[in-house]
Amino acid sequence: MGKKSAPRRAADNEASVHVRGLRVSPQKLNLVAESIRGKKVETALVDLEFSRRRIAGAVLKGLQSALANAENNHQLDGDRLYVAEASVGKGIVMKRWRARARGRVARIQKPFSNLTIVVREQEEA
Repeated sequence: MGKKSAPRRAADNEASVHVRGLRVSPQKLNLVAESIRGKKVETALVDLEFSRRRIAGAVLKGLQSALANAENNHQLDGDRLYVAEASVGKGIVMKRWRARARGRVARIQKPFSNLTIVVREQEEA
């Protein structure tokens, strides 16, 4: 007698993944997310594979997870998927201190980010 499952929030032709706690600023993560928005999943995977940015590996894992969710959980065709949304959100900010001259202190901020990737199946034209 568990509780009833919640209705599905996404449309029938899409799947998503939420990656939380990425140790990079939202501004830097958004540069990588911008590079895959609107592209076919195969193209986006190749772009992330050869990207020189450090966080591209974590975004690649998230995109692979969204692809696996679409194929295994929602029975979508992996060849017809494209990245419909790649949105970046602000996470927590760790605050650290660094000693400076004359007894002063400087604040160091270490931001975290959240990433949401939505892949959608293209309609046949």
